[in-house]
Amino acid sequence: MLLKSTDNVLPLESATRAPGTTGRPIGAILMDEGKLTPSDSEQVLARQRELGWRFGEAAIELNLITDSDLRQALAKQYEFPYLVSGPDGVGKELVAAWNPFHPTVEELRVVRTQLLMRWFNPEAGRRTLAITSACAREGRSFIAANLAVVFSQLGQRTLLIDADFRAPRQQSIFNVPDRFGLSSALSGRAELSTALPVSGITGLSVLPAGPIPPNPLELLSRASFAALLAKAQQEYDTILIDTPPLTAYADAQCVAFRAGDALLVTREHHTRMAHTERAARELADASARIVGTLMNSF
Repeated sequence: MLLKSTDNVLPLESATRAPGTTGRPIGAILMDEGKLTPSDSEQVLARQRELGWRFGEAAIELNLITDSDLRQALAKQYEFPYLVSGPDGVGKELVAAWNPFHPTVEELRVVRTQLLMRWFNPEAGRRTLAITSACAREGRSFIAANLAVVFSQLGQRTLLIDADFRAPRQQSIFNVPDRFGLSSALSGRAELSTALPVSGITGLSVLPAGPIPPNPLELLSRASFAALLAKAQQEYDTILIDTPPLTAYADAQCVAFRAGDALLVTREHHTRMAHTERAARELADASARIVGTLMNSF
């Protein structure tokens, strides 16, 4: 992935809030997880004293745990949660939640850092970002979902809104119900509180698209959308909005206008330059600032 942007906005240290650690020893966490028995722990402690190593290193050297076991225990110690993927858990696309040490997730953290330095500025009202792309199948929903996870892992109160009424996907990625959602809120049948906290990821909530309306653009053009975003800015640190493709519908222009800022996603070996140029023009016509362009190669 590659993020290109234009200007620096806010020092990184001003934008982050570390969630802290549990303070529990790795050995206790591994025992709670059933990875070690009390007698195993005694062996590890003896080996630790003998070699002068860390507890986890000694446990691996004794073949009592695996590297993956240790990473999971460290994730729990530092409040960096894993989620289950599969039929009863989150979708495989939510790699930042169920495989946070994947190389792709490290690239997403780089993108997050650049966004914190070049875009995020709550004092200037810049905490809402539309995730856009020129065409379909370029990875908007994937990028939006995983960026929401990595922002929440900083301790940010993060809201992910699915404003793609054409082909919504966040409900399936996060495995959340979509009986109510953004369409319900904009039509006066629900409130922002309809947003669903993601179990296992502290600080992250998802507002799915909800029932697909017959009038997507008209619904997004209502003053109720601006009011919902204004309320969200009072309750959340970071708001990310998934959108339909720019060249297919005017919906994304409307969302970007309300958000003020947009991240333009392209896909390697898929996106054409002419489509990207058109998307950039349409965002400019919507008075939205492109904070960066990101090439998705996942």
